Amino acid sequence: MTCFRLLSPLLLLSAVMMGASEPPEREPVHIGDRRELWVDRALIASMDGLRHELGRPVDAGAVLHFDEPWEYAAIYVTVFQDGDRYRMYYRGGLPIEPGGPRQWLTCYAESDDGVVWTKPELDVFEFQGRKTNAVLAPDPVYGPSHNFAPMLDDRPGVPAEERFKAIGGVYHADETETVDGVKPLDGLHRYVSADGIHWRRLELPPLFPNHALDSLNVLVWLPEEQCYAIYLRTWTGDEGADKPTYKGFRSVSRTTSTDFVHWTVPEPMRFGDAPLEHLYTNGTQPYFRAPHLLVALPFRYWPDRQAYPAEEHVARGVPESQSHGVADAVLMTSRGGTTYDRTFLQSLVRPGRDPLAWYARNNAPSTGIVPTGEQEMSFYTVTHYNHPTAQLRRQVLRRDGLAAVHADYEPGTLVTHPVVFAGSELALNLSTSAAGGVKVELLDLAGAVLATSETLLGDDLDYRVRWVDRGDVGDLAGRPVRLRFTLQDADLYAFRFHR
Repeated sequence: MTCFRLLSPLLLLSAVMMGASEPPEREPVHIGDRRELWVDRALIASMDGLRHELGRPVDAGAVLHFDEPWEYAAIYVTVFQDGDRYRMYYRGGLPIEPGGPRQWLTCYAESDDGVVWTKPELDVFEFQGRKTNAVLAPDPVYGPSHNFAPMLDDRPGVPAEERFKAIGGVYHADETETVDGVKPLDGLHRYVSADGIHWRRLELPPLFPNHALDSLNVLVWLPEEQCYAIYLRTWTGDEGADKPTYKGFRSVSRTTSTDFVHWTVPEPMRFGDAPLEHLYTNGTQPYFRAPHLLVALPFRYWPDRQAYPAEEHVARGVPESQSHGVADAVLMTSRGGTTYDRTFLQSLVRPGRDPLAWYARNNAPSTGIVPTGEQEMSFYTVTHYNHPTAQLRRQVLRRDGLAAVHADYEPGTLVTHPVVFAGSELALNLSTSAAGGVKVELLDLAGAVLATSETLLGDDLDYRVRWVDRGDVGDLAGRPVRLRFTLQDADLYAFRFHR
């Protein structure tokens, strides 16, 4: 016998009646056997006595130090898993020669587990007689290496020589910039590669030459929409303008393509009723355990705020150009189209107690979250930007642990909108106390209980639900039902039906 205290029958009846008295019934969401995370309210019809809580990453320390002479101002990290190898790409730069231009290049690191990273010596570019970890030779002016964004395209039927794809490029506001006397082409250049190391630029006109592009413009394949997408930097003051204005807020627009050649006109992303903020990067990617759900880890920038006087930053060796402004990492999600959900406005990664994390362009999160153990996943943040101690740190979460529905000691309930599932078993990603627990019921659209679970105790990523008076719920698959969760002193991160 457990100490789990269910809601009173009166409260349960009230919850059912609230669900039944909602506005016109929604069309059921066909979730099949996919995993659903509580990172938004898309499936929530009502929630009483519970609250949404943002995950709290644990800083696992530095995994890379940007201490090579070609790693000036390293930032814009992209990471993904490729079979048993983890690949990481990031921007580097060469020291500026007196009177010379900044030369950016694209650097590379790899890992067997996402925890220990190495910088391999490659045959692409040498610096002062040394092999480097660069996969693109330097750009003599701002060009593709300023913001090179790769992706793995390993879908069946993709030609082997195009297994990796990438974009990179900027708008050249300075009309005097030239390469060997020729003005660089504005816009995003497209690249392909067979091995992720040696890249070939496609002989196609650059994309979106009249857009700002002044950040990491993310390239992805969207499984749910069956198309490529680029989430690119625009400014809120750009709408209706024929060239970048750099006015308003740094924001995001989206363009799509089915063939990587022809692209739609970029459309501004919308953020619901969330306030506008400077989103320096967006980091939008399909979540690796639920690819219908897009997870974005923006680098949120506050250009007019500072934690310490500028002279203190300069005394610590911070470049004067970076001594004003602060930034952190936040969480957004999308279920496709041109809308981001901002259920969580608070910071996912705070700058913390390190004074060198409290100046401009610090705490920039990677594009990409990867598994780094059976129980955990990781993303990475740049800190000490453009400083001798510049580094990349690993941030660890439990799998699916970006957010949770949380109950304190007093129980609470959550009722979903109608869903149609496939399979016969329900599994939960949950964590309870010894005194609390989780109970789940399946309801028909009139609120009648079709199945009731036992009280579930434990901490598990894939806790198989045990039902009272039935072995499984396979007979309810394919018909609209609601799920009602009752939690006490517990967190619920995700659920999934198994076939």
